[in-house]
Amino acid sequence: MKHYPFILFYLFCNVFTYAFQGGFLVYLFCFLGFIAVLGWGSFDITLGYFVNSFTHKRTKIKEVALTFDDGPTEFTPKFLDLLKENQVKATFFCIGKQIEKYPEILQRIIAEGHTVGNHTLSHSNNTGFLSTSKMVEEIEKCDEIISKIGNIQTNLYRPPFGVTNPNIAKAIKKTHKKSIGWNVRSLDTVTDDEKKIYRKVTKRLKKGSIILLHDTSEKTYHVLKDLLVFLKEKNYSTFTIDSDKK
Repeated sequence: MKHYPFILFYLFCNVFTYAFQGGFLVYLFCFLGFIAVLGWGSFDITLGYFVNSFTHKRTKIKEVALTFDDGPTEFTPKFLDLLKENQVKATFFCIGKQIEKYPEILQRIIAEGHTVGNHTLSHSNNTGFLSTSKMVEEIEKCDEIISKIGNIQTNLYRPPFGVTNPNIAKAIKKTHKKSIGWNVRSLDTVTDDEKKIYRKVTKRLKKGSIILLHDTSEKTYHVLKDLLVFLKEKNYSTFTIDSDKK
């Protein structure tokens, strides 16, 4: 975890207090501001506040990464069909319990040359409140399932919801993972309008972008269909999130 934010906070409080000769209210203001910054840092993976995550590729060519979270699901085969039809490889961050439900889909993802990453065992809604030991367990159990069913190992990890904090940072270090984020978030799990999702993605694309999508709905499948056409028209190639390509 980086310590400089805390040092800056301490200096800011003292300078601000000295300059304005404030007391309790000044420190309260500083404290609330600091809490706001911590919250922002926890939920915005692009900031690298607690964990240095790979959020984009430094490249001079027009290439982007398609990444899919929360699968495999009953919709994943349609995504795979579409990717195969367009000769595109992607990266799938899989949940352990979902792999147990659809083992044959994980095997197909691997067989068709896509990259697989760890997205925890259960993708708990309480991820941000779990202890380090519980986070390690979530990551390691997902690894075990990927190894057992897919016969592969992965050092790639994507934090559920993009949430990071000191406990998650320690868990990532203990499990020897590389945290993978994004710099283009589709918000396809909270937006129903396919056109809005498509516009949100295409408007923010640039060389080396990592796009966050989910292979969990028909809606995102339709967005992917249009997105692949867009990428072809704009002469974008794709890359997968592999360690040797960082």
